[in-house]
Amino acid sequence: MNYLSSIDELEALYGTPGAPSLRKVARQMTPLYRKWIRASKLCVLSTVGPEGTDGSPRGDDGPVVAELGPATLALPDWRGNNRLDSLRNIVRDGRVSLMFLVPGSNNVVRVNGMARLTADADLRARFEKNGKLPATVIVIKIGEIYSQCARALMRAGTWSGQDESAGLPTMGDILAEQTAGEEGGAVYDAGWDARAAKTMW
Repeated sequence: MNYLSSIDELEALYGTPGAPSLRKVARQMTPLYRKWIRASKLCVLSTVGPEGTDGSPRGDDGPVVAELGPATLALPDWRGNNRLDSLRNIVRDGRVSLMFLVPGSNNVVRVNGMARLTADADLRARFEKNGKLPATVIVIKIGEIYSQCARALMRAGTWSGQDESAGLPTMGDILAEQTAGEEGGAVYDAGWDARAAKTMW
């Protein structure tokens, strides 16, 4: 198999981007990008670090990020499994990308920028829910913000309302496979709801 090794080879296969795909880029929040992001309860956070890349879903019961200023977003980090893959990357390399989704819309809004991590008490307090605070907050300086066309989500039928999860292995199944049965299985799955409730809000 031959692999592409130059940008010239790549661009020859795809041609010139259309003007709208270039002109839609903003360097900070605009009224319409702001409206879109405020409607998003789910985003995918991508980071890069010495060990490689990481992609992590981030969700909330309201806007998944808060706007600290026209060019600055804040993303609370609620406690999870404490692997800290994304956070470790941010501490060492601030480059991040976020992909915001809204159920029912096949469009996506993307943000690329630089992030830093803080445990500032006042900022964490802004996200208080049911007496719980995020452990840290990711503060993102927007480099660019733009919309992604709908083709990928349309192809996948993302919001078709169909449940396609039948027959999938559970997380307990996967953990048991990876540990030769030492962890996971049905017991792990049965305790999931209780474990998740402790770290929600």
